[in-house]
Amino acid sequence: MARKYGARRRTAGRRACGEVRQTVALAVATDAAAYARLRRCGLFEGVDFGAYLRCTEGRLRALRGTGVDVHLRVLEPVDFEDFCAEHLLDPADPVAEVAYAADPELAGEPFAYAGEGLAELLPVLTEDHRARVRISIGCAALLAAVGWESSPQERVAAVLGYVSEVVLALAEGAGDGRHRLTLRSLGLLDGEELTAVAGLVVREGLPDAVGREVEAFCVTLAAAVAGCGSGELMLYRADGAVHGWVLVDGWLRPMTAAETGAVLELGAAGAGVLGPELPVGEGGVLGCPGFPLPLP
Repeated sequence: MARKYGARRRTAGRRACGEVRQTVALAVATDAAAYARLRRCGLFEGVDFGAYLRCTEGRLRALRGTGVDVHLRVLEPVDFEDFCAEHLLDPADPVAEVAYAADPELAGEPFAYAGEGLAELLPVLTEDHRARVRISIGCAALLAAVGWESSPQERVAAVLGYVSEVVLALAEGAGDGRHRLTLRSLGLLDGEELTAVAGLVVREGLPDAVGREVEAFCVTLAAAVAGCGSGELMLYRADGAVHGWVLVDGWLRPMTAAETGAVLELGAAGAGVLGPELPVGEGGVLGCPGFPLPLP
C-alpha cells in the first residue's frame, strides 16, 4: 500500500526540540459493509456500526489527550484477511488487528490523527486508502515495465524525473486555480489498464500542497510512460476548458481540439471526474488542444 503527504500530517510526531513521542497505530473500519464483513471474522464482539464509531471516536480523542501520536489506516476486510493468512494470525484475535495497524510493509508517511471528528475524518482516511492502493498498483506496473532493462533503477529515476517535469508544465499551463487531471493507459504487452484521477491546485504557477492523490497520479503516469503504453491524459481546468494529450511510445503528444472533444464525447476520461469541488465554466466543459509538454 501507499502513503499520504501533506504539511499538517507530515509534521505529526516531529517536534522542534527533538522530543520523541510515543506512537500508537490503529486500524479503523470506515463503512458499514466493511464493518459487517469484519464482524463475521469475529471482530467487534457484536457491537453495531454506530456504537463502534462512537467508541472509536472516544478512543481516538482519549489517546490524543494523553499526548501520544495516533497513526491510522483503513481496516479493509480483504486486505486484513490476506494479512492474517500470510502471518498465520486468527482474524478474531485482537493481536491480529494491532499487528495489521502497525504493519511495517505499510511504508511511507503515516496518516496522523489530528483531533477531527469521525464525520470529517472517515472520508479523508478512505480517500487516503484508495490512493495507497492506486500507488501500489502503479509501483508494481512501473517495476514490471523496467524489470527487463539493464539498469532498472536508473530508468525508474529518469521516468520519475520526466513525470515531475510534466506535472510542473501542466501546472504552469493550467494557471492558478483548482484543476483536475485524469489518466487512462493500456500496457503495450499485457494490455493492463491503469487509471488515475487527481486534483491539481496551482498557486503562482506551481503545484500547491501535493498530496497522496497526486503521488498516485504521478506513479501511474510513470508506469504508463515506462511501459510505452497507449492512452490519454486530460487536464480539466477550473474555467471549464479541457486539454488533452495522447500517450504514445512513452511520451505525451498534444491532442487537437477535435481529438479532445472526441475523447470527452466517448467518456473515456470525462464522466464524473470533475467532482463537486471543481467549478466549470457556464457552458460546461470545452475541448481544447493540448499544449507542448516536455519530451522524455
